[in-house]
Amino acid sequence: MPPECRRRRGRLPCWLVVLSLLAGCAAPPVVREHGVALRPGEIEATALGRWAGEASRSNGSDSGFALLANGEEAFAVRARLVEEAERRVDVQTYLMDDGQTTRVLLRRLLDAAERGVAVRLLLDDVGAIGQARRLTALDSHPNVQVRVFNPVAIGRDHLVTWVLAAAPAVRRTHRRMHNKLWIADNAVAITGGRNLGDEYYNADESRNFTDLDLLAVGPVVDPLSLSFDLYWNHGLAQPIGRYHAIPAGAWQVLRDELGGWLDEQRESPYVTALRDRRGVSARDALAEALHWGQGEAVWDPPGKLRVPGRPPLEATLAGALEDRLSELESRFVIISAYFVPTEIGTRLLAGLVESGVRVEVITNSLEAGDLPEVHGAYMPRRRALLESGVRLFELRAQHHRGDEAAIGISGSFSSALHIKALSFDDERLFVGSFNVDPRSLWWNTEVGVLVESTSLNDEFLALADIGMSPALSYEVMLDDAGGLFWLAEVDEELVRLEREPGSHWRHFRAWLSRMLRLEPWL
Repeated sequence: MPPECRRRRGRLPCWLVVLSLLAGCAAPPVVREHGVALRPGEIEATALGRWAGEASRSNGSDSGFALLANGEEAFAVRARLVEEAERRVDVQTYLMDDGQTTRVLLRRLLDAAERGVAVRLLLDDVGAIGQARRLTALDSHPNVQVRVFNPVAIGRDHLVTWVLAAAPAVRRTHRRMHNKLWIADNAVAITGGRNLGDEYYNADESRNFTDLDLLAVGPVVDPLSLSFDLYWNHGLAQPIGRYHAIPAGAWQVLRDELGGWLDEQRESPYVTALRDRRGVSARDALAEALHWGQGEAVWDPPGKLRVPGRPPLEATLAGALEDRLSELESRFVIISAYFVPTEIGTRLLAGLVESGVRVEVITNSLEAGDLPEVHGAYMPRRRALLESGVRLFELRAQHHRGDEAAIGISGSFSSALHIKALSFDDERLFVGSFNVDPRSLWWNTEVGVLVESTSLNDEFLALADIGMSPALSYEVMLDDAGGLFWLAEVDEELVRLEREPGSHWRHFRAWLSRMLRLEPWL
């Protein structure tokens, strides 16, 4: 080791010196302002606020809800809400990838800021890696603020250097803000599974996620706005300007670049669809789609990431949902992109079946999921679940029927499940960012809404029933000898597969996950 890289009294270790250099020049001091949601009078002064308030009052002061299963529609609603916002747009997300949908939405956000709308973007730090130029350009606009949650101060330009910088504080940095919220004028909110990226809106040419959002208006939006403010004002949420210099006027360059790109993409499906929808307000489009009922916003406290070890269950979103399990009478449906029930969860689900509750689970198959390691932790639990009477369905990578669009699947693409939803009997439905796995339970923060509405739950269960069909999912079953097999429909005939579908590479990654005993961290 060269002399300058040896640890000496009064000198930093070499690795810390290197990481300090990776951080670049120090950014100037940045004032971190406290932010709050609009007050009721301010909300009612906006067109969205007046519409939401009048609609709620005419429906017994309940909240209104709509499922956004179709990716293109979920994108279009977001774009229209930004266009119609007059005072405030708040966006909270785990990831923000580059792509045509993100570029369109960023241009819309800048346009909104130009007409005086205050825009707040709260992004988990993992989603900010390598995006300093775009994020600082957004933040340079007087009406836009960008903050990153649970940040690492150095090594931010690349995932490898970020991981190296995060390693010394891994007990904190492996925990992430997984929340997804989209709020316009504190009057209309969207939560669910979708991040910002083409694969969440059926816009990726090679691969898309089957996902689900819940749009809400009425009283339930107030606590959702409160949850955003709690995260925004928490000490783990830091202005992007504390880690990167904010070039004056950079937003104008970004706006022009996005505008030029939009001109080049005038005939693309998404830009064309947006143009065709101009003149159709989000209010008009949603008026007939809303289901009315009681809604409860639930979220993990932002300080969950700072709790040493596992937080108390009763202080988490999962604890709030667990309380509902004891009230189940007939049916419990789980749709979870990442399903790792653990030994305790397996016993809990088996106990529900024993008490007479019909339990059905839809998750990713090994061939479809983007993380075979997670599937590897789920695989050892299947036999016990099936023996207890739980039914297991695993979404296929390729589909063979015509109603994929009804649940947000594009038949021309390879798909993976990204939905996070729970149905309790006939009248209660939870939609949010929470997966049924240890990571959502203990390590990440999550948000969602629990709704009491029979009609909304009926719509969801209809989608779930389509998802369970053998043309879209494998049903995992036990033979007489206790072995697993997979039932699927191929060319309109049921086929029994004795070997789990998936490449050798995926099988290896799943096996390695089990050998390394990664279950508690997935």
